Amino acid sequence: MNNHDDRALAMTGSSTIYICPLSQLDMLIEDVRPSHVMTLLSPDTMVDTPASFRHGRHLQLALNDIAAPREGLVAPEESHISQMLDFVDSWDHDAPMIIHCWAGISRSTAAAFITLCHLNRWDGHETAAASLMRRQARHAQPNRRLVALADRLMGRQGRMISAVEAMGPGEIEFEGTTFTMSARMSAPGTMSTRMSAPGQGNPVADNAAKLISDE
Repeated sequence: MNNHDDRALAMTGSSTIYICPLSQLDMLIEDVRPSHVMTLLSPDTMVDTPASFRHGRHLQLALNDIAAPREGLVAPEESHISQMLDFVDSWDHDAPMIIHCWAGISRSTAAAFITLCHLNRWDGHETAAASLMRRQARHAQPNRRLVALADRLMGRQGRMISAVEAMGPGEIEFEGTTFTMSARMSAPGTMSTRMSAPGQGNPVADNAAKLISDE
């Protein structure tokens, strides 16, 4: 594989999720032959479905990378999360999935985190997914609004929000490098700690829940 971080591409296989910027998409499709591609771009930069992809294998989510509604821009909404989860459910894991946005830093990393939380339901998986992402991608800065909306829709009671906040700020980059995450994480036998839910001593989750409710 060319122009990719070897460390970040350590995990490969049919049940692998590749996260990349738009600039690396065409080369990555050629390299890994994914069955599904999830695109998160603003409406004016949305890309067409590759000719080789069958109907339903390319999800195009037209939304801007913003954390709160702004006039003239498309903010992430719950409907985007619903489409995302339905698309993930359609993935049979026979070939990799690619998730990309413009820079591979915010929207795509949020979508990848949400995908892992949807596919893994064991106790503590939210923290494990966020920790894995930080190890694989120092540049990752998941879009907080996407994560907060997913947390509410998926009934995670603030755990997804807290896990992403615990990642800390990512390294400042103009564009992220391609990295991978295994879709199916192994549940550690000793992991049993749950993060507190909104209203139960979790100010991060409370503030994020207020952000998406006060519109």
